Amino acid sequence: MIIVFDRSVRLRELCRTTTFLLGTLLLLSGCADNDWSTRKHVAEAGPCPVAPVNVVVSVDQWGDIVTALGANCAKVKTVLVSSAVNPHDYEPSPRDAAFFSGSQLVVVNGADYDPWASKLAAKVVPKVPLINVATVTKTPDGDNPHLWYRPSAITALADAVTNELTRLSPSAAGYFATQRSTFATELTPYDRLIARIKLTAAGKSYAATESIFTYMAAALGLTDKTPEGYRRAIANDTDPSPGDLAAFQRELADHHIDVLVFNPQTQGSVQDQIRTVAQQAGVPIVNTTETVAANAESFESWQTGQLASLARALNVSN
Repeated sequence: MIIVFDRSVRLRELCRTTTFLLGTLLLLSGCADNDWSTRKHVAEAGPCPVAPVNVVVSVDQWGDIVTALGANCAKVKTVLVSSAVNPHDYEPSPRDAAFFSGSQLVVVNGADYDPWASKLAAKVVPKVPLINVATVTKTPDGDNPHLWYRPSAITALADAVTNELTRLSPSAAGYFATQRSTFATELTPYDRLIARIKLTAAGKSYAATESIFTYMAAALGLTDKTPEGYRRAIANDTDPSPGDLAAFQRELADHHIDVLVFNPQTQGSVQDQIRTVAQQAGVPIVNTTETVAANAESFESWQTGQLASLARALNVSN
């Protein structure tokens, strides 16, 4: 049995319960210069043969990937790097506009996840190329926006960014090709884990308190047993009814669900109740987060670590 928590709802609940002062401080921390340049894949990439391309990325889930692909041939600034800031409702600051005004490439998630970013780009730099992950992956507005949990989206975004960087700076084409190859190599453990889990655990069940893990669960061949009423309530950003919550708890208590996937970045009374029932029933709980974990060395290590925990919960051998 597996339970998955939807990040967008987590963020909304956090925003409702955070005080104004704390929210302001977190918001300021969210709009910081990109700090991924110390990551291993950048440090080992070598110097850039030409002037780097200025890139603005809306959210940190994609910011690390773009930095890995551009390395020292791209100056990447990620606007939202805090898990406490809701991308759906974010209001750009003058500083953000300044970031965009100096950009040569903009990367956004799309699918109504970060609409402010596309609007700001259209207003400030309408002629600068914009890569929209939802567009690249043909994901309509209104669909699940957590595209960084879709393995095919990672490849599609990586190819789109590499192609655009190469177009903008053709003298660095070889450099970007090397970085794309390096990124693919660094994704190898991630790809292998997905293949192994799918081979061994396909058909096992999961339930989701949020939709964050839905794409990955589908890629792994897992069966979603989230009660329909609960799923609809979460999709509509409303509290589940007592009956829907009770149905979820029964599924756990009766061991109809194999794993609970829980997002520790956002918690509330409903999530806490579900987690408690899972613990009491002995259902494994796997933590997954919407944004890159603070202690992660890279996007790849973040995702691979979560998949490794899931594999253990599903008794998938190494």
